[in-house]
Amino acid sequence: MTLVPTLSTDLGLPVTGLGAGTPGRGRIVLVGAGPGARDLLTLRALRHLQEADVIFYDRLVEADVLDLARPGAERVFVGKHVGAHAWPQGQINAIIVAEARKGRRVVRLKSGDPGIFGRAGEELEVARAAGIPVELVPGITAASAAAAALGRSLTERGQSDTLVLTTGTGAADNPLPDCVRHAAPGTTIAFYMAVGQAPRITAGLLARGMPPGLEVQIAVEVEKSSQRLLRCPLGELATVLARNGVKGCALILATWPSQRPATTAGDTIDEERGSAPHLSQDPGQEGAMAQKVVA
Repeated sequence: MTLVPTLSTDLGLPVTGLGAGTPGRGRIVLVGAGPGARDLLTLRALRHLQEADVIFYDRLVEADVLDLARPGAERVFVGKHVGAHAWPQGQINAIIVAEARKGRRVVRLKSGDPGIFGRAGEELEVARAAGIPVELVPGITAASAAAAALGRSLTERGQSDTLVLTTGTGAADNPLPDCVRHAAPGTTIAFYMAVGQAPRITAGLLARGMPPGLEVQIAVEVEKSSQRLLRCPLGELATVLARNGVKGCALILATWPSQRPATTAGDTIDEERGSAPHLSQDPGQEGAMAQKVVA
């Protein structure tokens, strides 16, 4: 049997008003579900899940996170993921406002942090325009989770003093964002939703002078049961992604240190969630994801 923590008992925090929504007192809360593992939820996120009357959630939200919600809460899958939206954003905006106007406590549950490439701004705007109380609850973003899973820091004094969060995906009918324009020595760049743009990103980074042998790290399905961690030289990024079948849900980290280290890694790593990253010692194993890459 799965035990679901509650704020009032397990965490010693009060929970009020867990009944059905009251007409005229609806609200919308945009909640960050974090990268996957439910024990990375914030206490505030948990509180709102346990107070919600209706939860609108995306594809990347894990089932055991939804299990933390109040048993009577309605759960509505809105099916957003890279390149395919079962519900257009305008429809999502309309339904969360309509439900809040009924007096319901609406949770819009998004993976990661809603304020980082989560289109939270659009949903905040429609709620405020409708005069509905709205709150944003931050979550652990994929870049932080990926760095932790890889056993590294996103910044390092004297080596990487600038951190850039960018995306390879733009709005429909708009030019793709210039996601490499901030590349420079002393910078770490975290690329969100950028797997399909790997050749363009590689070419752009090389054009800006990033060494082709510099290590790039990839976190696939980070903090989920299917998590995989890879690393390779920059010049081999697109090849390694294709060879390992990496598609949408992956974050790419590239650090260009102020002083280039004496050596750069030329292997991939592939680790199950919860294990310490290390270089594969068996790159030739049949069917293995870890493969030797020559820089």
